[in-house]
Amino acid sequence: MDYVILSLVMLLIGIYGLLTNRQLLKVFISIELIATAATLNFIMLASPNGVGQALLILAFSVDTAVSAVILALLVIVSKRYGTSDISKIVAKMQEKAEEESEVEA
Repeated sequence: MDYVILSLVMLLIGIYGLLTNRQLLKVFISIELIATAATLNFIMLASPNGVGQALLILAFSVDTAVSAVILALLVIVSKRYGTSDISKIVAKMQEKAEEESEVEA
């Protein structure tokens, strides 16, 4: 029962961080907390015949691969736009799209 509470707390912290932060790295960490809470539920609900453990290994490997790709994208976006603030990045992307649409017209 303690792990259910831990998983729920991790999920709530991840959702709170996802809704309140505007920095790319903090949002990424919040998403990772949510994924870890889900993985913890896999561990708790593992069946005795080993299917749960196999799903857990799959979840860990997929999560690790996705994390590596996301971190690489965060570095590229931060270098390209010169900031890690999500609202500033979106504004710069919209400006660039408007400039490209004016050039095409």
